[in-house]
Amino acid sequence: MSTLGTRGYKVAVMGASGGIGQPLALLLKLDNRVTELSLFDVVRTPGVAADISHCCTPAKVTGHVGMEEVGNALNGCKVVVIPAGVPRKPGMTRDDLFNTNASIVQGLAEACAKSCPDAMFLIISNPVNSTVPIFAETLKKHGVYNPRKLFGVTTLDVVRANTFVSENQGMDVNNTNVRVIGGHAGTTILPLLSQVPGAKFSEENVQNLTHRIQFGGDEVVKAKDGAGSATLSMAYAGQQFTSRLLAAISGEANVVECSFVENNLTAAPFFSTPVRLGPNGVEEVLHYGTLSKAEQATLDAMVPDLVAQAKKGVDFVKNM
Repeated sequence: MSTLGTRGYKVAVMGASGGIGQPLALLLKLDNRVTELSLFDVVRTPGVAADISHCCTPAKVTGHVGMEEVGNALNGCKVVVIPAGVPRKPGMTRDDLFNTNASIVQGLAEACAKSCPDAMFLIISNPVNSTVPIFAETLKKHGVYNPRKLFGVTTLDVVRANTFVSENQGMDVNNTNVRVIGGHAGTTILPLLSQVPGAKFSEENVQNLTHRIQFGGDEVVKAKDGAGSATLSMAYAGQQFTSRLLAAISGEANVVECSFVENNLTAAPFFSTPVRLGPNGVEEVLHYGTLSKAEQATLDAMVPDLVAQAKKGVDFVKNM
């Protein structure tokens, strides 16, 4: 009997009271594969859970507040999505967030290692280029790290690329799929515009689109004028990746999404590339294909940055 479309998974959102967490939780409440939606944060979670629980979809919603309840939030989870942390403010880079968010992510990784070591872990908390290695290193300390089940969510870069490219080329955004590889910060984000079928970009188009995709977060931070960062589009992207992963876990074939995972495609320990997803998480890491000269130059320049940012995360855990 086919399991496609059936319910049956407990999904946790860690940081569910925040700017990303609330809309992400709302969107996941609509997913027809979620049986239980477990919402965790250090403040205000019962209110968020009560509000979302009134939406007339079958998923049961539970709210958990404070680290003393983190075990209950995580027990039995199939997927754990982590947008927890402080948002960017004007003038801040993702790396400026490191000191605060590194501790938050490390603490949640400890809790996950104890309460749901076999779950799939989806990291949204910035800087992703360092927080994913932090999460991996923490799981390794507990002897429960499985590289097939840890994902840095870089889907927002793909979402932005699809939006901006379709607008530029007059394409149907629903049929636009731009591969975006590398990392999830500034110039480590590499949209492969040379691979977009049917597109005809001028050199100026390529430069402007690449820069806008790389720094789309800055565009939102500036527009919000100190009142936040890219929360709604990130929630949308987080739900998109989570739902595609749940589809793959349920048995849907040929689910391919870009994600920041452990692989040996470059010298960097983690690198975002198309990944075939399945019941066990990463079924296959796919090569990103042939690059233009400009794309290859960007890739070559970013790899040392990815290596250094991963090392920063690993060193943080080792020095705890």
